[in-house]
Amino acid sequence: MQKRRVVVTGAGVVSPVGNDVPTTWAALLEGRSGTGPVTCFETNEEFACRVAAEVKDFDPSGVVEPKEARRYDRFALFGLAASQEALRSAGFANAPEGIPSPERFGVIFGSGIGGIATFEAEHKKMLAKGPRRVSPFFIPMFIPDIGAGLISIHFGLKGPNYATVSACSSAAHAIGDAYRAIERGDADLMIAGGAEATITPMTFAGFSSMKAMSTRNDEPETASRPFSAGRDGFVMGEGAGALVLESLESAQARGATILAELVGYGASGDAYHITSPPPEHLGAQQAMRECLADAGLEPSDVDYINAHGTSTPVNDLHETIAIKEVLGDRAKEIVVGSTKSMTGHLLGASGAVEAVVCAQVLQTGKIPPTINGADDRDPECDLDYAHDGMVEREVKVTLSNSFGFGGHNVCIAMRKWEGA
Repeated sequence: MQKRRVVVTGAGVVSPVGNDVPTTWAALLEGRSGTGPVTCFETNEEFACRVAAEVKDFDPSGVVEPKEARRYDRFALFGLAASQEALRSAGFANAPEGIPSPERFGVIFGSGIGGIATFEAEHKKMLAKGPRRVSPFFIPMFIPDIGAGLISIHFGLKGPNYATVSACSSAAHAIGDAYRAIERGDADLMIAGGAEATITPMTFAGFSSMKAMSTRNDEPETASRPFSAGRDGFVMGEGAGALVLESLESAQARGATILAELVGYGASGDAYHITSPPPEHLGAQQAMRECLADAGLEPSDVDYINAHGTSTPVNDLHETIAIKEVLGDRAKEIVVGSTKSMTGHLLGASGAVEAVVCAQVLQTGKIPPTINGADDRDPECDLDYAHDGMVEREVKVTLSNSFGFGGHNVCIAMRKWEGA
């Protein structure tokens, strides 16, 4: 069976540094941090971490009516907004009207945790007022797959439709699965990505108990510092990213603007530990090697990696080792950046936002910096992380890494579109 080529024709983002792609991209190039004190709930000294990268001034009224919005969890609203922007940028401004062959247009959209804010609110209500006061919308509001379902319903997309749930690899798995669906002919177009909204007391308590989050509460903007010597944990972010993926034939037939070509997908399991990567991040190495092989690329072809780069001591070091093992000498010649230094860690949405970043890098030749590391370099993390600011150079091939609790590893490769 001849594999079909898959291109990116639309992109959408809701992030802590902007509620659309242009605003987010400008903030990332400037090196602007989206981290500040938590405002989504009231914190006190009992919370070890009291900072987060929150989405600001988000208004869902451009996507759904206020009455309808009250029936959706925040993560699903983020997903709808990012998907709407992606569809509009792909040329489907009036969706569901104008969608060609809805049965051939699907949705795969991930979330690592789903509607945890709804879960916490309804659980409190049940304890205080009894089970009969729990909302009839509780279940469809919090289940992680509802993001994919609502995108399908809202925009009339009837092709393959499901959610991926693999912690911080959720959105990357969604993109990879959507790529495969188009490649093998199961669909012509797909919305793929992920959404997360987990800045809640319970999630903060849980991650803090694991000692996974930064405690730089007095310096929020510097708390996320991937690959730096003083990194002490990740900063939780929230938001969504969405791509419109399309077969090359479909895109050319309708005269779509092509943003990038998706050329490779690799996935692996660590089979090692529930939260920690194995020595030298062997699972990450496997995913990157499989991705390069799938794309027909050599290590020398890679120009930029958007690293998982969470700002945790173990992940950043082991990812650095894995990249050097896979790319060899090429690892020292490219930029390995982490936009999580500005957006925080969007958990199940991170892989989608970072895939959008890769598409922007390919189009513009501009690579966002990894902030907060210029004066605090780790000698063991010895690659070029763009600590000194935005980098301009030609980029033809990008990789994007995503790793999740449970040992889920994903690598996605994109190529600059230079014509068929």
